[in-house]
Amino acid sequence: MKQKPQIPKEPEVPNLTQQQVDKLTAIVFLEQQEPVPCDAIFVFGGTHPGHWEKATKAYHAGLGKTIIVTGGVSPTAVRHSEWENAASPESHVIVSKLLQAGIPENAIVYEDRSRNTLENVKFARDVFDFSAIQSLLFICKAHGAGRQYRTLANYLPQTVHCIPYVFDTVYQNDLITRNNWMNLEKGRSRVYGEYIRICTYGDRGDIAALTEKIEGL
Repeated sequence: MKQKPQIPKEPEVPNLTQQQVDKLTAIVFLEQQEPVPCDAIFVFGGTHPGHWEKATKAYHAGLGKTIIVTGGVSPTAVRHSEWENAASPESHVIVSKLLQAGIPENAIVYEDRSRNTLENVKFARDVFDFSAIQSLLFICKAHGAGRQYRTLANYLPQTVHCIPYVFDTVYQNDLITRNNWMNLEKGRSRVYGEYIRICTYGDRGDIAALTEKIEGL
Protein backbone atom coordinates (compact mmCIF):
# COMPACT_ATOMS: atom_id res chain seq x y z
CA MET A 1 0.00 0.00 0.00
CA LYS A 2 1.32 3.43 -0.94
CA GLN A 3 1.97 5.50 2.17
CA LYS A 4 0.13 8.82 2.36
CA PRO A 5 2.53 11.80 2.45
CA GLN A 6 2.85 13.34 5.88
CA ILE A 7 1.73 16.95 6.22
CA PRO A 8 4.51 19.10 7.73
CA LYS A 9 3.81 20.31 11.26
CA GLU A 10 5.28 23.68 10.34
CA PRO A 11 4.62 24.41 6.66
CA GLU A 12 5.54 27.65 4.94
CA VAL A 13 2.79 30.21 5.53
CA PRO A 14 1.49 32.60 2.86
CA ASN A 15 0.78 36.23 3.65
CA LEU A 16 -2.49 36.35 5.54
CA THR A 17 -5.19 39.00 5.51
CA GLN A 18 -6.97 39.94 8.74
CA GLN A 19 -10.07 38.14 7.49
CA GLN A 20 -8.06 34.97 6.88
CA VAL A 21 -6.49 35.25 10.34
CA ASP A 22 -9.94 35.55 11.93
CA LYS A 23 -11.27 32.56 10.02
CA LEU A 24 -8.19 30.45 10.78
CA THR A 25 -8.62 31.22 14.48
CA ALA A 26 -12.28 30.16 14.45
CA ILE A 27 -11.61 26.94 12.52
CA VAL A 28 -8.40 25.79 14.20
CA PHE A 29 -9.12 26.87 17.79
CA LEU A 30 -12.94 26.68 17.58
CA GLU A 31 -15.16 29.33 19.10
CA GLN A 32 -14.50 29.88 22.79
CA GLN A 33 -16.89 28.05 25.12
CA GLU A 34 -17.19 27.98 28.88
CA PRO A 35 -16.79 24.43 30.23
CA VAL A 36 -19.92 22.91 31.70
CA PRO A 37 -20.50 19.58 33.47
CA CYS A 38 -20.64 16.74 30.93
CA ASP A 39 -21.40 13.03 31.06
CA ALA A 40 -17.76 12.13 30.44
CA ILE A 41 -14.29 13.57 29.86
CA PHE A 42 -12.29 12.53 26.78
CA VAL A 43 -8.49 12.84 26.85
CA PHE A 44 -6.75 12.77 23.49
CA GLY A 45 -3.39 11.01 23.52
CA GLY A 46 -0.21 13.04 23.89
CA THR A 47 2.90 13.59 25.98
CA HIS A 48 2.28 17.17 27.14
CA PRO A 49 1.53 17.53 30.88
CA GLY A 50 -1.55 19.51 29.90
CA HIS A 51 -3.32 16.28 28.98
CA TRP A 52 -3.43 14.96 32.55
CA GLU A 53 -3.36 18.36 34.28
CA LYS A 54 -6.52 19.54 32.50
CA ALA A 55 -8.20 16.16 33.00
CA THR A 56 -7.42 16.31 36.72
CA LYS A 57 -8.74 19.87 36.96
CA ALA A 58 -11.90 18.95 35.06
CA TYR A 59 -12.64 15.90 37.21
CA HIS A 60 -12.11 17.69 40.52
CA ALA A 61 -14.23 20.59 39.28
CA GLY A 62 -17.12 18.20 38.69
CA LEU A 63 -17.05 18.53 34.90
CA GLY A 64 -17.32 14.77 34.35
CA LYS A 65 -17.59 11.56 36.36
CA THR A 66 -15.83 9.27 33.88
CA ILE A 67 -12.50 9.92 32.16
CA ILE A 68 -11.76 8.22 28.83
CA VAL A 69 -8.01 8.18 28.21
CA THR A 70 -6.50 7.39 24.81
CA GLY A 71 -3.05 6.92 23.35
CA GLY A 72 -0.62 4.16 22.46
CA VAL A 73 2.95 4.61 21.22
CA SER A 74 3.06 6.96 18.25
CA PRO A 75 5.94 6.31 15.83
CA THR A 76 5.91 9.93 14.61
CA ALA A 77 5.34 11.76 17.90
CA VAL A 78 7.56 14.66 18.90
CA ARG A 79 7.53 14.06 22.64
CA HIS A 80 7.41 16.77 25.27
CA SER A 81 10.79 17.54 26.86
CA GLU A 82 9.59 16.25 30.24
CA TRP A 83 8.36 12.93 28.82
CA GLU A 84 10.53 10.09 30.16
CA ASN A 85 8.53 7.09 28.98
CA ALA A 86 9.31 6.69 25.28
CA ALA A 87 8.36 2.98 25.25
CA SER A 88 5.19 3.30 27.33
CA PRO A 89 1.77 3.89 25.77
CA GLU A 90 0.69 7.47 26.32
CA SER A 91 -2.51 6.39 28.03
CA HIS A 92 -0.62 4.33 30.63
CA VAL A 93 1.37 7.38 31.72
CA ILE A 94 -1.69 9.65 31.69
CA VAL A 95 -3.70 7.16 33.77
CA SER A 96 -0.82 6.89 36.25
CA LYS A 97 -0.76 10.68 36.62
CA LEU A 98 -4.53 10.77 37.14
CA LEU A 99 -4.34 8.13 39.85
CA GLN A 100 -1.54 10.06 41.57
CA ALA A 101 -3.84 13.10 41.53
CA GLY A 102 -6.44 11.24 43.55
CA ILE A 103 -8.84 10.22 40.80
CA PRO A 104 -10.34 6.78 41.60
CA GLU A 105 -9.43 3.93 39.29
CA ASN A 106 -13.09 3.05 38.69
CA ALA A 107 -13.63 6.51 37.17
CA ILE A 108 -11.10 5.84 34.39
CA VAL A 109 -11.29 3.78 31.20
CA TYR A 110 -8.55 3.72 28.58
CA GLU A 111 -7.31 2.31 25.32
CA ASP A 112 -3.60 1.88 24.57
CA ARG A 113 -3.39 0.90 20.88
CA SER A 114 -3.95 4.17 19.03
CA ARG A 115 -1.13 5.93 17.18
CA ASN A 116 -2.89 9.13 16.10
CA THR A 117 -5.96 11.29 16.67
CA LEU A 118 -8.17 9.25 14.36
CA GLU A 119 -7.32 6.02 16.17
CA ASN A 120 -7.75 7.74 19.56
CA VAL A 121 -11.43 8.09 18.77
CA LYS A 122 -11.92 4.81 16.88
CA PHE A 123 -10.32 2.66 19.56
CA ALA A 124 -12.02 4.54 22.40
CA ARG A 125 -15.30 3.19 21.06
CA ASP A 126 -14.07 -0.31 21.95
CA VAL A 127 -13.80 0.57 25.65
CA PHE A 128 -16.67 3.03 26.12
CA ASP A 129 -20.29 3.16 24.96
CA PHE A 130 -20.74 6.67 23.57
CA SER A 131 -24.38 5.99 22.76
CA ALA A 132 -25.05 6.09 26.51
CA ILE A 133 -24.04 9.75 26.89
CA GLN A 134 -25.23 13.10 25.57
CA SER A 135 -22.28 15.38 26.36
CA LEU A 136 -18.50 15.04 26.24
CA LEU A 137 -15.78 17.39 27.46
CA PHE A 138 -12.67 16.80 25.37
CA ILE A 139 -9.13 17.75 26.34
CA CYS A 140 -6.42 18.64 23.84
CA LYS A 141 -3.97 21.34 22.78
CA ALA A 142 -5.73 24.61 22.00
CA HIS A 143 -4.52 24.74 18.40
CA GLY A 144 -5.61 21.12 17.89
CA ALA A 145 -9.20 21.65 19.02
CA GLY A 146 -10.69 22.13 15.57
CA ARG A 147 -9.26 18.91 14.16
CA GLN A 148 -9.97 16.93 17.33
CA TYR A 149 -13.57 18.15 17.40
CA ARG A 150 -14.12 17.17 13.78
CA THR A 151 -12.69 13.71 14.47
CA LEU A 152 -15.13 13.17 17.32
CA ALA A 153 -17.98 14.54 15.22
CA ASN A 154 -17.20 12.06 12.44
CA TYR A 155 -17.19 8.92 14.59
CA LEU A 156 -19.43 9.50 17.60
CA PRO A 157 -23.24 9.58 17.59
CA GLN A 158 -24.62 12.91 16.44
CA THR A 159 -26.52 13.11 19.72
CA VAL A 160 -23.25 13.63 21.66
CA HIS A 161 -22.49 17.31 22.23
CA CYS A 162 -18.70 17.85 22.36
CA ILE A 163 -17.19 20.77 24.29
CA PRO A 164 -13.46 21.66 24.17
CA TYR A 165 -11.39 22.08 27.32
CA VAL A 166 -7.97 23.06 26.05
CA PHE A 167 -4.47 24.05 27.11
CA ASP A 168 -1.95 26.33 25.39
CA THR A 169 1.48 25.05 24.43
CA VAL A 170 5.01 26.45 24.20
CA TYR A 171 7.27 26.10 21.15
CA GLN A 172 10.82 27.38 21.49
CA ASN A 173 9.90 29.56 24.48
CA ASP A 174 6.86 31.05 22.73
CA LEU A 175 3.46 30.38 24.30
CA ILE A 176 1.02 30.01 21.41
CA THR A 177 -2.57 31.06 22.09
CA ARG A 178 -5.65 31.92 20.05
CA ASN A 179 -4.88 35.59 20.66
CA ASN A 180 -1.20 35.75 19.68
CA TRP A 181 -0.48 32.95 17.19
CA MET A 182 -0.63 35.33 14.21
CA ASN A 183 2.24 37.38 15.67
CA LEU A 184 4.65 34.45 16.12
CA GLU A 185 6.49 32.57 13.39
CA LYS A 186 5.95 29.21 15.12
CA GLY A 187 2.35 30.09 15.84
CA ARG A 188 1.56 31.00 12.25
CA SER A 189 3.18 27.84 10.96
CA ARG A 190 1.53 25.52 13.48
CA VAL A 191 -1.93 26.98 12.99
CA TYR A 192 -1.67 26.98 9.21
CA GLY A 193 -0.48 23.35 9.36
CA GLU A 194 -3.57 22.44 11.38
CA TYR A 195 -5.77 24.12 8.80
CA ILE A 196 -4.15 22.08 6.02
CA ARG A 197 -4.80 18.90 8.04
CA ILE A 198 -8.42 19.80 8.61
CA CYS A 199 -8.91 20.37 4.88
CA THR A 200 -6.98 17.26 3.80
CA TYR A 201 -8.50 14.86 6.33
CA GLY A 202 -11.96 16.27 5.73
CA ASP A 203 -11.63 15.82 1.96
CA ARG A 204 -10.77 12.15 2.36
CA GLY A 205 -13.48 11.49 4.94
CA ASP A 206 -11.33 10.92 8.01
CA ILE A 207 -12.95 13.81 9.88
CA ALA A 208 -16.04 15.99 9.48
CA ALA A 209 -15.30 18.26 6.53
CA LEU A 210 -15.48 22.04 6.57
CA THR A 211 -18.65 23.40 5.03
CA GLU A 212 -16.63 26.24 3.55
CA LYS A 213 -12.88 26.66 3.15
CA ILE A 214 -11.05 29.95 3.52
CA GLU A 215 -10.86 31.85 0.27
CA GLY A 216 -7.29 32.24 -0.99
CA LEU A 217 -5.80 29.47 1.18
